[in-house]
Amino acid sequence: MVLRRILLLLWLVISAVHLHGQSLADTVKIIERIFSRYQSPSPGGQLAVSRDGKILFSQAWGMADLERQVVMSKESVIEAGSVSKQFTAAAVLLLEQQGMLKLSDEVHRYLPELPDYGVPISLSQMLHHTSGLKDWGSLVALSDWPRGTKVYSNPDVLNIVARQPDLNHNPGEEFMYSNSNYVLLAMIVERVSGESLAAFTKKYIFSPAGMTHSSWRTDVRAIVPWRAIAYSKNEKGYFTDMPNENVYGNGGLLTTAEDLLKWNVYCFSGKPGGPSLLSRQLETVPLNSGIKNNYSAGLRILTYNGQELFSHDGATAAYRALLEYYPLSKLSIAWLSNTSEFDEKGDGTAELRDLLVKKAPGTGKENFNPEPTPSPTPVKKDSPIIPAKELNEYTGKYYSQQVEAALEISLSEGKLIITRYSKDKYVLVPISADEFLIADSKVKVAFLRKKRTLIGLSFTTPRVRNVQFNKINESQNLK
Repeated sequence: MVLRRILLLLWLVISAVHLHGQSLADTVKIIERIFSRYQSPSPGGQLAVSRDGKILFSQAWGMADLERQVVMSKESVIEAGSVSKQFTAAAVLLLEQQGMLKLSDEVHRYLPELPDYGVPISLSQMLHHTSGLKDWGSLVALSDWPRGTKVYSNPDVLNIVARQPDLNHNPGEEFMYSNSNYVLLAMIVERVSGESLAAFTKKYIFSPAGMTHSSWRTDVRAIVPWRAIAYSKNEKGYFTDMPNENVYGNGGLLTTAEDLLKWNVYCFSGKPGGPSLLSRQLETVPLNSGIKNNYSAGLRILTYNGQELFSHDGATAAYRALLEYYPLSKLSIAWLSNTSEFDEKGDGTAELRDLLVKKAPGTGKENFNPEPTPSPTPVKKDSPIIPAKELNEYTGKYYSQQVEAALEISLSEGKLIITRYSKDKYVLVPISADEFLIADSKVKVAFLRKKRTLIGLSFTTPRVRNVQFNKINESQNLK
C-alpha cells in the first residue's frame, strides 16, 4: 500500500511536468495536429484543458457561421447536448437540499399527468436512468413527425410519455438511457421552484460559477449573441442541422468550453450547495439485482488508464460536446463542436485523451464504456426464408396511438417493405417466426397475434421497447 502511494505520487509529479514543463510546447503541437481537421472554411470547435483549475490550453478552430463567414472563437456559444444533464441534476439536488423535494419522492407527486404504471417511479431512478420511462426522441422517431420536423416543447414531451401504456422495464431493474427522464426533471424543477430552469440555474449555478456565456435554449426564435450554427455534411457538402425545438433539461445548454471548465472547478471543489452537493451528485445507486450502475446524477463514473473519470458527452442535431474530469490528476477537458462531420472518422477527443491521461501505476481493470447499449439481434447467414405466400399475411396498413403514426407494409421481390408517412422505405429481414430486423439497423419488428390471428406489430429500439401498431382493416379510418 505504501509503495503504491509512492508510485502514485511520483506519477503525479511526472504528469505535471509533462504538461507544465519542457514538453508543454510539444504537447501543444500535438493537440494542434489532432484538431487540424477543424479548419476554415469548414465548421470547427473549441477545446479547453485545465489542471487544478488553471487553464493550460484553450483554442478555437474553424468557422462558427458558414453563411456569414464568422470565424469560431473562444467566445462562440455552442450547444452542449447531454452534457447539460449534470446541470439539471444539480438543480434537482439543490431543491432537495432546500427541502423542496426528496429524491425518494414518486414522480406522480409532481407530474400527475403520467399514467399509473402499477409500480412507483422515484426521482432518483429518473436521475440514474433506471426509471423505465421510454425515450421521447426514440418514440417520435417512430411517429409521422420525428425530431426536426416540428418544434417540440417540454409539455409535448410530457404528453408523448403520458401516451405510453407501459414502461421499458420495471423501475430500478435496468439501466436504460432515456432523455425523457431529464426533460421531466426540468419540468419538476420549474413546478417546485416556481421559476424557469433558466432562472433557477442562473441564480444558483451559472452566476456563482462565473459562467457568463451560459444559458438554455428554451425558445428557438430567441437571438443568441455569438451562437455558432451547427452543420452536418453529405455528398453535396455542408448543410444546416440545428436543434429546432424548445425541449431542454436533457440537453439545450448553450455555453463555451471555458465556461464548462469553470463549472468543473466550481462543482468538483464542492462549492454548489451548503453543505456541498458533490457527494450527492457523484452517488451511484445499484440496480434492484445489486449490479452496479455507473451513472450518477447526470455524470458517468468511469475509469481510463487507471484513473477515475467523471464524464458526459453530448450530441444534439449536429452539435457535439464532451466534458471530463480526472480527480486524481485534477485534469479537466472540455470540447465543443458545431459539426457532426467526424462522427464516424473520429473527432480527435480519443487521441487527446490518450495524449493527456497517462496510465496510473498499479491500476486494475478499465471501465470505459460511456453508454452500454443492447447488441442488435444478429442476422444469421441462414436466416429463415419465408415463402411469399406467408409474407403476404404481414402486408397491410398499421396505426399506433402511442406515437400517432401510420405505416404500410407491402411485398416487393420477396421482401417486406415498410413505407412511412414520409414515404421513406425500410426493408425487413426475417430472424425468426414473426420477428424481423429493419435492414442495417438495431430496430426489431415483432408481429403480434391473438391466438393465430395477426393483430399488429411492435417496434423495439435501443431506447424504447414494445411500441405497438395495430393492424387495421381497409374499411377503418387511419386516424
